[in-house]
Amino acid sequence: MIIRAPQESDLTCLVDIYNQAINEQKIAITEPVTLDDREIWLAGHNAEKHPVLIAEDQGEILGFLSISPYRPGRAALRHTAHVSYFVDKKHHHQGVASALLDKAISICPKLEIKNLFAIILENNTSSVNLLKKFGFEKWAHLPLVAEFEGIEVDQVYYGRRISKEK
Repeated sequence: MIIRAPQESDLTCLVDIYNQAINEQKIAITEPVTLDDREIWLAGHNAEKHPVLIAEDQGEILGFLSISPYRPGRAALRHTAHVSYFVDKKHHHQGVASALLDKAISICPKLEIKNLFAIILENNTSSVNLLKKFGFEKWAHLPLVAEFEGIEVDQVYYGRRISKEK
């Protein structure tokens, strides 16, 4: 498996993988995204500060991760970023998300990111366990804020301090 920067030709796979998470109610978005949506999203990321990382094996995209700004335009928060990751369901539990998250954490100092956090649905136990494995702790708990077909779900923030500097 290699971790690399995205190419425009990857967008169709990224849309498919993201829509899998939507269909499985793993994220709070309820309507599938389009290629146009993801083109705009990808254009909002850059390798120097807020990259997207692709996990690929033998030409097949296994998953992706994005590091996004937290509350853009608020300079005091410039060293804090939001991380999201998505793995093709054919490749769940094969170390793809671990490889992506490990790479993201390792590049945070170069990106000048001191705090990294993920926002997940609490019933997504695979993500909770992955984040804990990488030293993330629960930073916030929003009870019953997401609803799927009448079922309410908590949303949680898991964060990790990357840099010990104050």
